[in-house]
Amino acid sequence: MTRDSELAALDQLLLERSVRRGDFVLASGRRSSFYVDARLTTMSAQGLVLIGRVGLQAIRTKGWTPDAVGGLTMGADPVAYAIAAASAQSPPQVQAFSVRKEAKAHGTGRRIEGNFAAGNRVVIVEDVLTTGGSAQQAVTRVRAEGGQVLGVLTVVDREEGGLKALEAQGIEVVSLTTSTLLGLR
Repeated sequence: MTRDSELAALDQLLLERSVRRGDFVLASGRRSSFYVDARLTTMSAQGLVLIGRVGLQAIRTKGWTPDAVGGLTMGADPVAYAIAAASAQSPPQVQAFSVRKEAKAHGTGRRIEGNFAAGNRVVIVEDVLTTGGSAQQAVTRVRAEGGQVLGVLTVVDREEGGLKALEAQGIEVVSLTTSTLLGLR
């Protein structure tokens, strides 16, 4: 499959598995006539393969050379794992990590779990970008732990201000698809 055909396959899979029409309240508190539960795609076997390949290619096309990818658990987790797995077949390898919403109360009490260390160059990943709040939380936590954020990669940009909000803070964003490309707008 070519990258264009893989992106088309990803769009189709998102439409089949993840997009719902109706009246929804989003995590941001906004109302919407559609909802994208990207986890139904990002946690599927076919979705993991597609997102891993096209996500890794998008990162490399952008010129980012991360040591690791990750974001706010739980939406970002399968995206990060898929990209890390794809990199094993297409070196250099990229590791994965998860950013906890709260520090765990036992053990090491870490806020970032997995393959992350101070000084790492990272790409923050997100399943669905709406306002940019989750991505910004991950960026803040990673920077607080000494990570260098190269940018944000999202599977779906709902085109509701998240991209502009992140870019206004000097954070570059790459989207694999958008609500317009999915025919939702």
